[in-house]
This record gives sequence, structure tokens and C-alpha cells, in this order.
Amino acid sequence: MKREAYAAARTVSPTLEAYFTCHRDAALRRGQTHVAPPPDAATIEGIIDSAFWASLRREEGYITRISLVYLSPEDAPEPILFERPLPLDPATLTRLSPAVERPGIHLGVWRHEGELSIWGATRAIPLLSFVVEVTEPGLLVIKHHNGEETRKFINVAVLEGDHIKIVDERASDRPDSPVLMRSLLQLDFRDRNSKSVITVVRLAVSMREHGRGGTLLIVPADTEAWRESILQPMPYTVSPAFVQLAAVDPEMAAPTIALIGGLTAVDGAAVLNSRYELLGFGAKILRQRGSPRVEQVLLSEPIHGSTPALLHPDQIGGTRHLSAAQFVQDQRDAVALVASHDGHFTVFEWSPTDDLVHAHRLETLLL
Repeated sequence: MKREAYAAARTVSPTLEAYFTCHRDAALRRGQTHVAPPPDAATIEGIIDSAFWASLRREEGYITRISLVYLSPEDAPEPILFERPLPLDPATLTRLSPAVERPGIHLGVWRHEGELSIWGATRAIPLLSFVVEVTEPGLLVIKHHNGEETRKFINVAVLEGDHIKIVDERASDRPDSPVLMRSLLQLDFRDRNSKSVITVVRLAVSMREHGRGGTLLIVPADTEAWRESILQPMPYTVSPAFVQLAAVDPEMAAPTIALIGGLTAVDGAAVLNSRYELLGFGAKILRQRGSPRVEQVLLSEPIHGSTPALLHPDQIGGTRHLSAAQFVQDQRDAVALVASHDGHFTVFEWSPTDDLVHAHRLETLLL
């Protein structure tokens, strides 16, 4: 029986076709050669439609989590090839999902005899490969490979039911936009502290993954002024500072990042200095003596159509958000990362441009 079409797939497909075509042309002009072919709108619609309906199905009680990449088998290094291509339909995807639900594994989709089919699976994919990831029932993330193994995929759009969020790449053009956001938005992002940027991105992902909510404060390494905004003594002071995260290469740091990400789940905030040395966790944030209460923050999200809004911190979230905003208002060289138990993720930084705390909502980039 013919299933109902997923309307959001048709709505978003022309925009995604234009995005991938534009970025492929730009990559070729930069001299890059191993670039994935851009899908047309009909292909995008077909892949998203099948992925959406698969996300609503279950296999032996488990929800479907799967990643699809539009790629020919000839362009995939060392792929697992099926003897015969399988139909791209929700039932097939649901049956295959237990085998490929772990991160970094993609089912390959290409046209066979004019129909979209699943040819096998692969781990390695070229730059700008069109990827659709099913993360939860009804929640799809469209993303692509940026060509660097150490960086997270770049998210292009998030579809949740009939709600469509298209990521605004130009949000990173703002002079005081967080380095974390610029890294997650820009395909050709380069930063002299790229090791630190990779570390922060992975810490942010780890904080979201444990699902308990948490706060991470990153404070200057050359001053102790931040302690004036923390109830002393910290419940779990680390002495001497734990330097393992600063010492290891980001490629080898996964266990350490998981450890520190887990510490943010403890009531209070974990504290790192700008050298990424762990100073403690469970820290209780206080308003610095003589400082005014934070009354307004500027909230923005790098999504097309969204408008920055001046809000009281209570309107953004709970106690974590209020205390993080207060900390950054008092300690303007610090950064506060806040993960909510519902999946929201906010970076608080002081904005010299606006002369107030800027709250950047970034969960759309971290999915």
C-alpha cells in the first residue's frame, strides 16, 4: 500500500538541493577533488520520507536509530556490499537498524534501475556527503561530512515532525560569536587553537549525552578572580589540577572527555581553566559581592527566521541558566556551557558588542 507522504520532506528538499550544490561548487573552486555528488530535490525528498516513517517504527521494541548517506558504492572506501540492492523503505530500514545504529556507520543509498536502493554500509564517506540521521522518533538531522575526521559533522537542518529548522550559516559572521558555534557552522573553519576547539565541541556533545543536565565553566588560567563568584570551598576541589585533558591529543581524549562530561551531571558546575585543566566540580555559583543581579540576556539561535530576543534568564531555563548568566556577567572573561535535561544546550558569553550576556542556543548544531 502506498504510504502517506511526509510533507516536510517536500518542503525542505529544494532548499537542501541548493545548499549542497552551492557548497560542492565552492569546494571544487578551492581545489578539493574527492567531493560527494549533490542529491537533487527528488532524491532528498525520497530519502527523508523513508527515514521519517522508519523513525516511527520499532524493531523488537527498540526505536529506530540509523544514518543514511547518499553515495555510490564506487565512492565508498572499503564498503560492505549487499549482493542485491535492497529497497529504500521504512520496513527495510527498521530491520537493518540494529546492525548500523552505532555512531559512524552509514547505510549507503544510491539509485539502482531508477529507484533509490540500499547497497550496503560504510564508515568512510567523502566531503559534503548528504547524510540523514534518525536520532529519535520523528526527529531527523540532515548533515554532511566536513572532510576532517577530528571534527563533528556539520548540521544543515533539523526536522521534528512538521517543524523545520534550517541552520543559518551566517550566524557565525557576528564578531563576538562563540568559537564553538563558528566551528560547528563553518565547513572551512580554521582556528589557531583548533585542538581546544575540538575539545570544547566534544565536551558539549558529552554533556548532552548523559541527559541529566549540567554546567561547565571555562575560566581564565592566569587569574583566580573567578573564585569570587563561587561558594568556597568547592565541594569537590581537584588538587593538583587534573591535566590529562590538556595533555592528550583530542583523538585520544574520548575517555577523559566522557569523564569530565559526566562530572557536569553532579549538582553544581564543573570548572576548567583555559588550559583545559580540571579544577573541581559541584561548584555553587554566587553573585559576586557588589555586582548587580543579571536582569536581561540576549538569546539567539543560529536558525533561519529566528530573531534575537532580550529576556530575563528565568525565561531561558531554570536555576542553571540563571546562575550561568550571573557568573558570566560577573566574570566577563569566562564562558559557561549549560546542558538541560530536555536536550537544550546554551553557551553564555559576555558580548562587548551588546554590553550584556549573550546566550547562544546551540542544540540544533550538536544533534
